[in-house]
Amino acid sequence: MEITVTIQDVTKVKSDALLINLFEGVKQPGGATGAVDRALGGAISKLIESGEIKGKRGEMTTVHVFGQIPASRVMVLGLGKREEFTRDIIRRGMAEAARAIRGMGVKRFATILHGGGIAGLDAEACAQAIAEGATLGLYTFKKLGKAANDSPQVQAIEIVEGDKAKIAAIKRGIEAGKAIAESVCLARDMANMPANMMTPTDIAAQAQKVAKETGLAITIFDQKEMEKMGMGAILGVSKGSAQPPKFIVLRYTGDRANPKRVIGLVGKGVSFDTGGISLKPADGMGWMKTDMSGAATVIGAIRAIALLKPKVNVTALAPCAENMPSGTAQKPGDVLTVMNGKTVEVDNTDAEGRLLLADALSYGNQIGLAPMIDVATLTGAIKTTFGGITTGVFTNDQAVCDRVLKAAATAGEKAWQLPMHDEYKEQNKSDVADIKNSGGAGAGSITAALFLAEFAGKTPWVHLDIAGTGRTDSTKGYIIKGSTGVPVRTLVQFVLASAK
Repeated sequence: MEITVTIQDVTKVKSDALLINLFEGVKQPGGATGAVDRALGGAISKLIESGEIKGKRGEMTTVHVFGQIPASRVMVLGLGKREEFTRDIIRRGMAEAARAIRGMGVKRFATILHGGGIAGLDAEACAQAIAEGATLGLYTFKKLGKAANDSPQVQAIEIVEGDKAKIAAIKRGIEAGKAIAESVCLARDMANMPANMMTPTDIAAQAQKVAKETGLAITIFDQKEMEKMGMGAILGVSKGSAQPPKFIVLRYTGDRANPKRVIGLVGKGVSFDTGGISLKPADGMGWMKTDMSGAATVIGAIRAIALLKPKVNVTALAPCAENMPSGTAQKPGDVLTVMNGKTVEVDNTDAEGRLLLADALSYGNQIGLAPMIDVATLTGAIKTTFGGITTGVFTNDQAVCDRVLKAAATAGEKAWQLPMHDEYKEQNKSDVADIKNSGGAGAGSITAALFLAEFAGKTPWVHLDIAGTGRTDSTKGYIIKGSTGVPVRTLVQFVLASAK
């Protein structure tokens, strides 16, 4: 989808639809909305007076123009109360408005710069939010085969601006918003794919495609190479599957003067999770195709980073395997040796994601990544705690964690830190190995994070548990049913802020 900006009088725009806005409580619209109102003979003011337009957040009203202006129709988007206005309201409003306009069969429409008027937000930030909201809100996962979705799609959006001095900033915002949102959509596509079409080998192929597109360096370790490197945890998870494991390393070098300063992004890539010998219930197991969402998000994030070119070095690690039950599968009670030499008792084969991350974090330490942020659909316990609204955050370094939380707030992705008190470590103690991979049901998200902390070691590290936020059953705002692509935007924002 093309998103452009043009210098033009909003009342002169020729378009199938023109999207303007109104804050709640405004009786006499100003700015671009006021100009359109005057061109329509006060039609919008009359609708406000009658109570048909209130400006409440998410409210959408169609105003018929009857040839008074070149646009075929005007859509008024409610932005809610001015004092509560944020960039995320732009994203959500733009997503919902774009879907409503698409539902009318419109392929091209125009919009003003929401938030750039009386809200007083920076033009670049507003434009970025518009591009993100529209791109994410219009996302559809195309059906496969003969049922392929050929329904009409929005092909172009034009941002109309009257101030020439803002054009350069708006263009930068559009470029950043598209790069980030399209990378989120890539992560969504990967996680929404059926597991037979997104195996560890397929994930690696997608990573290669991203590397070729953006100029990233890439290394993919196969099973034999992982055996030589001592990645016993990943190999243990993959033992039951006919699909070979892959360990993907993508490298972006934006600060050649400081080659040893490299941020690490680590994503769990279980292409399908049956639970292994500790078999999951059949109900809802189909969702386990999204258990590689962590890998998809770090691949998506580093794609956006490569396109935006910040002055910072970033390496993404994606340990990928399929967790299946078979005659060769690992069993509860087995002991594995992780790359850093620690032994792990497999208490539950369905606690497999942390095993992949144990080897990946150990590798990250070996090559000097710092800080490291890992992303994983790790525990059902986090969904019990936060539902599908908030990502669980854990850390061994509060300063880095605060930066991650700030990045999440800027991105509009909700996140909340949970404790990692030493007392919880008792649940992970093993009688036969250094540690066991499951601390039981109580405080399950915390004990899982404490397991990972053993392999992060002294490196500043943050763990994001997205088991609740990585997928959704419904569409709302810019979150679309299926894989959400959370937290690509948080990771990108963290890296961009680190570069500054």
